[in-house]
Amino acid sequence: MSTTVHTFISCKDPESLSFVYTFLQTSFDQIDENDPNNNITTKNHSRQNNDDESSNSNNQEGGGRTSNIKRNKKKKELKAILTSLLLVEQQEKLDQQHFNEVSKEEKKSLDTNHKNKTKAMLQYCSYMDDYYNQVQESDHVKRKKTRSMASTVAVASAAVSEEGFDSKEGVPQRRLWVKDRSGAWWDECNRFDFPEDEFRKAFRMGRSTFELICEELNSAIVKEDTTLRNAIPVRQRVAVCLWRLATGDPLRVVSKRFGLGISTCHKLVLEVCTAIKSVLMPKYLQWPDEVFLRKMKGEFESISGIPNVVGSMYTSHVPIIAPKISVGAYFNKRHTERNQKTCYSITIQGVVDPRGVFTDICIGWPGSMPDDQVLEKSALNQSANNGGILKGVWIVGGSSYPLMDWVMVPYTQKNLTWTQHGFNEKIGEIQMVAKDAFARLKGRWCCLQKRTEVKLQDLPHVLGACCVLHNICELRGEKMDPELKFDLVDDEMVPEVALRSLNSMNARDAIAHNLLHHGLAGTSFV
Repeated sequence: MSTTVHTFISCKDPESLSFVYTFLQTSFDQIDENDPNNNITTKNHSRQNNDDESSNSNNQEGGGRTSNIKRNKKKKELKAILTSLLLVEQQEKLDQQHFNEVSKEEKKSLDTNHKNKTKAMLQYCSYMDDYYNQVQESDHVKRKKTRSMASTVAVASAAVSEEGFDSKEGVPQRRLWVKDRSGAWWDECNRFDFPEDEFRKAFRMGRSTFELICEELNSAIVKEDTTLRNAIPVRQRVAVCLWRLATGDPLRVVSKRFGLGISTCHKLVLEVCTAIKSVLMPKYLQWPDEVFLRKMKGEFESISGIPNVVGSMYTSHVPIIAPKISVGAYFNKRHTERNQKTCYSITIQGVVDPRGVFTDICIGWPGSMPDDQVLEKSALNQSANNGGILKGVWIVGGSSYPLMDWVMVPYTQKNLTWTQHGFNEKIGEIQMVAKDAFARLKGRWCCLQKRTEVKLQDLPHVLGACCVLHNICELRGEKMDPELKFDLVDDEMVPEVALRSLNSMNARDAIAHNLLHHGLAGTSFV
């Protein structure tokens, strides 16, 4: 029993302690009832009444003392156990009470911290909302104050100035609203004492040619003043376009250079290029008349000895940003493989006279098309097939073009004869006229050398304007800075069907033999 009690005490379970306490209390009460010595004593007392009391009294007193000692000892042990149980139970209650108090304090502390943090976050959120509202309000107030001050100054200046009132009605001068930007660079260039060399370096032409273009385009691009702002002058409009085409710099750089907005510069470039293409192209880029054709034949024949040549033809590629539609059509595989960089492009096919002036251009076909397909799509080919302007004359092209009734190209097969080598050398001299013209075109207008920001549908206007401006500079004798020289890198691929006219084959052989017979063939192959 002692082992069981100690086990219950050690567990400190309230239910177990209660059970032990009840058990011990019951045991304690039953000790007196179940004690055999107590029964013997009772019986002995009755005998004392019937028998000899004197003889048995001594024996009963001795046994009674022993049983009383044992019983008292058990009572003491049980009392000690009960006392221990009561102490354990009391300690358990105290521990539980202490635990509950600590838990309440911790919970209260956590709740307090949570409330404080929530309050702090709400205060910070409110502070930030107020701050941003103040910022927005301050920006709005600043803009409003700026506009108010600008209008006040404009009205005040109009009231003070004698020019600010109409002589009859006294109407105040118009109020202007523009963002203040620095146009000091253009103001300096626009001065008449600005150095001619610096002006030519900036706009790729002299001041006289620049004035001619402004005069020609004046009616097409001039704008009227509005109630909000003064119109940009024609000279500045043309200057923005020319500087953008000449340098190829991004619009943000053009904006800072001329003190105008980026969107304004973009709009000006497109407007001026469209005006150049519509107004100046019919005048400065057109197919020559019969008189000039005869002159061109003589000049080309003096260069190469080949008769009836009226033009030198070449096709070049202009890099573009990958378009959103039909991207595969504009992928330039040859340039990509050579440069190890993905390239997209559109084509410019041009025919030039002996001076390097364009007489015909075809712009805008995708860069994946070979030169012979671009030629087939051109308006020049349609005119030739209709029996028009190219009957009985030659336009000289490179090995990337097919031999046609009106297109003369070099021999491309292997194991050429001396006659054929000599003919190819003379054809190359004529072809060099077109290559040099395209090199000057791209060197003068650097926007053709890099990927442009212009949209694909607007690009033909820009490229056409560059060709027209090239012709104007060539016709007026504008010399190009040698530092602007550009080396053409356009791959020429022999078409699948290189011979498309039997008559032209015979004519080419006859011309080659005639050159060799008269000693006009080249000698570099010897």
